[in-house]
Amino acid sequence: MIPELSNPSVCMKDPERVKEILESMVKAGSNTVQVISDFDMTLTRFAHNGKRCPTCHNILDNSMLITEECKVKLKDLLNKYYPIEIDCTRSIAEKLPLMVEWWTQAHELLVKQDIRKDKLAIVVRQSEAMLREGYQLFFDHLHEHSIPLLIFSAGIGDVLEEVIRQAGVFHPNVKVFSNYMDFDECGVLKAFKGVLIHIYNKREGALLNTGHFQELRTRPNVVLMGDSLGDLTMADGVQDMENILKIGFLNDKVEERKQSYLDAYDIVLIKDETLVVPNAVLLYLTGNK
Repeated sequence: MIPELSNPSVCMKDPERVKEILESMVKAGSNTVQVISDFDMTLTRFAHNGKRCPTCHNILDNSMLITEECKVKLKDLLNKYYPIEIDCTRSIAEKLPLMVEWWTQAHELLVKQDIRKDKLAIVVRQSEAMLREGYQLFFDHLHEHSIPLLIFSAGIGDVLEEVIRQAGVFHPNVKVFSNYMDFDECGVLKAFKGVLIHIYNKREGALLNTGHFQELRTRPNVVLMGDSLGDLTMADGVQDMENILKIGFLNDKVEERKQSYLDAYDIVLIKDETLVVPNAVLLYLTGNK
């Protein structure tokens, strides 16, 4: 049906179910489809040539805009909380307050750094952030077929948008829900806007943005892409959903986490730094087989 689903990086618990979902979506037509995706380590690479790629937060953390002292503190937070984030033995309920702690402390540290808005484009350009191989086809194809792409990110919206902008693929069909910086009249960071979005409250983010989903009520077929189990709630604001195809990127700690990903996602991509499979799925759904 889709040859790329036979790639070595692809695992599926129930291939028949995947086939049913795809057939149902094709029958409904591509004008009923929307794509909801995470950003860091989903649309961007986890690693390149054996080296970890930066997330939106890392782009700032590693930049000239942050003092050495602040970098050390941010690194300490990462070393403390990242193992908790990916620990399969802890429940999401247990992790939740700890993720809020991590994000809140990291944002408080960043606010003290007097970060200037006009420097963000420079630090993104100097960073090693990379969209996954095949990103041009992914973004351009969705735009060409007027398929909305909603990005829910626990990262920093201003940095995330700059990454997409510099890649030349920030098309009008892309909407971003993330943590945005609040700058004063001199263009200096003074706070973060609105409700904190972290890895395990994307459901709340989705429900807060039901206005956007309201506009998309004629699109009850969802392709969801994420790299954590927290990403699975990103589509919770979609009303009258007919089908959802969940594609999960399993980038790290593969053996420990493989079963939980297979139980949660329809298609699991193991250590796959490309968008080859999502692109093949989208080409199939739009009749470009």
